[in-house]
Amino acid sequence: MKRFLKRVHFYASAISLMFFFILLYPWLYYYSRKPERYDRLNRVRRIFGFLSSAAVGIFYKYRYEKQIDWSQCYIVCPNHTSNLDITGMACLIPGNYAFLGKDTLLKNPVTAIFFKTIDIPFNRDSKISSFRAFKRAGEYLQQGISLVIFPEGKIPEHFPPSLDPFKNGPFRLAIELNIPILPVTITDAWKKVWDDGKTYGSRPGICDICVHKPIFTTGLTVDDADALRDRVHNIIDTEFKKK
Repeated sequence: MKRFLKRVHFYASAISLMFFFILLYPWLYYYSRKPERYDRLNRVRRIFGFLSSAAVGIFYKYRYEKQIDWSQCYIVCPNHTSNLDITGMACLIPGNYAFLGKDTLLKNPVTAIFFKTIDIPFNRDSKISSFRAFKRAGEYLQQGISLVIFPEGKIPEHFPPSLDPFKNGPFRLAIELNIPILPVTITDAWKKVWDDGKTYGSRPGICDICVHKPIFTTGLTVDDADALRDRVHNIIDTEFKKK
């Protein structure tokens, strides 16, 4: 019975996602047409994420180690265990932001509108694609637009999930442009929806998200990228294992 209910909830979540996407599509489309409207596109994205989750009983609770100055742009580095992580980050950041993610998201009817406009797709197997993506990411940061980069690169394939090693890209970029890293631990979203939910279904609940203190990169060089990466990994891993 429990597995059946999780399956029913999974299909209800998919219906909720498509319902609110269609409902808000006129605004999403309009604001996605020009870069100067991207801040409003993100506002609608936050509304879309909140409504589609809340309609099926999924909410997000944020704990802050320190008050965050959102007038500053950040490279936001969360762990990644669930599709809910994307909504959790969209609801977290009040200012303008963009995701950097795999180019397969261009084929998804919901995420395509963002990854063809404000977000940055790239092919992990292509050095040219990665170079272009991080070049565009750097331009965004210089414009004061925060970036959300999942440093694991993908949702781990093992269940229950544990933290995979981090890629170096976000940390080199942060050092090169003197942008602070904002570590975020999404502790239990996977218990509501692991990966895309197709394997184990989904269930309602409150996703606990810990927003750690920013790590400033002033005075660091690219030689410190590995140490910065390991420091952020340790912060997130320690918090993740508490759950």
